[in-house]
Amino acid sequence: MSVEADISLVIEFSGGLEMLFSNQKRHTISVPAVDKSGKPVNISFLIDYLCENLMKDSRKELFLLDNHVRPGILVLINDADWELEGEESYELQDGDNILFVSTLHGG
Repeated sequence: MSVEADISLVIEFSGGLEMLFSNQKRHTISVPAVDKSGKPVNISFLIDYLCENLMKDSRKELFLLDNHVRPGILVLINDADWELEGEESYELQDGDNILFVSTLHGG
């Protein structure tokens, strides 16, 4: 049985989302290369991972809606819109830079 290596990612938050993640804009994290079923991890896995392991704020609804990134939050994968990369199904690669930007303002 081979042990898959972890992959290293840079995760960034902007537009106010950093307040949900210890007021820190940039995080360097390692995640397993494969999920529990043995499939390569994707953005959907990463979003769950971030909520479970990195988010210190209890207001997950500011980041997620129905277990998906809220409308109004842009997601960039290596400076490209995630819509061009397959959105939540994009398979994470070692060294990826994932940026979450909230475009929602007001109060």
